[in-house]
Amino acid sequence: MDASFDALLDEAAGAPVDGWDFSWLDGRATEQRPSWGYQRLLGERLSAATAALDLQTGGGEVLAGAGPKNFPPTLAATEGWPPNAARATRLLHPLGAALVTHQQGTQLPFCDGAFDLVTSRHPIAVQWPEIARVLTPGGSYFAQHVGGRSNVELTAYFLGPFEVGDSREPEVESAQARAAGLEIVQCRNERLRLEFFDVGAVVWFLRKVVWAVPDFTVERYHERLRELHDHIAREGAFVSTTSRTLIEARKPTT
Repeated sequence: MDASFDALLDEAAGAPVDGWDFSWLDGRATEQRPSWGYQRLLGERLSAATAALDLQTGGGEVLAGAGPKNFPPTLAATEGWPPNAARATRLLHPLGAALVTHQQGTQLPFCDGAFDLVTSRHPIAVQWPEIARVLTPGGSYFAQHVGGRSNVELTAYFLGPFEVGDSREPEVESAQARAAGLEIVQCRNERLRLEFFDVGAVVWFLRKVVWAVPDFTVERYHERLRELHDHIAREGAFVSTTSRTLIEARKPTT
C-alpha cells in the first residue's frame, strides 16, 4: 500500500500541468458534463461572428476544438500565464487566431467596440466593465463559468470547514453583468459529480486547479494525502461536486 501511495504521488507530482487539457486524468477521474455542450455552442456563436475575442484561453484547446471552420475573419485570444500563452500561440496561430498576452485585472488591450463576440470558458475572474467596453452595440458575451460552491468537498478535505463566498453564484454574476450595462439573455447553472479514483489524480488536479487549495504541496499535505489514499482504497473513489454556469449577455444597441 505504501509503495503504491508513494508511486502515485511521484507520478502526479512530475506530470506536466500546462495548458487546459485534462486528458492526463483519463481513467483516473471522471467529471459529469453540463447538458448544454459548451464547445458545440461556442462553434455556433463563432460562425455567426465577424470579430471575436476569447478571454483567458488557457492553452487554446477549447477554442481550437470549436472548429477552425467556424472561426470569424478576426479572432483574438488572451492568456496571462506564460506556459499557457506559449502553448496557445503554437496551437492557435496556425489556425488564424492571434494570441495576446494579458494579465488579469488590467485593461484589455483592445479598442472600444472592437468585437461583436467575447467568449470565455472557466475564467478565473470576470471583468464585466471591460467586456462591455470592447463589445460592439448588439454584441454578446457567451461563456461557461465555474459556478459557486465548486469542489467545496475537496477543498474542505484539506483546509477544513470554510466560508463559501457567493461571487460565482448565477444571480450575483447576472447582477454584475447588468451593472456593467449588459442585458442577460440566458443564465443556467448545473451541479455536477466529480470522482477521483486514485490519490495521484487528486494531486495532479490540485497542481493544475491551484485555487481549489491555494497552499497545496505534496509535502505540506502528505499525511492528509495518505488518509485520502486509504479512503479511496476503501470506498473506490473520492466524490466532490462541481458547478457550471452558462451565461450569455448582450450589449444594448442604444
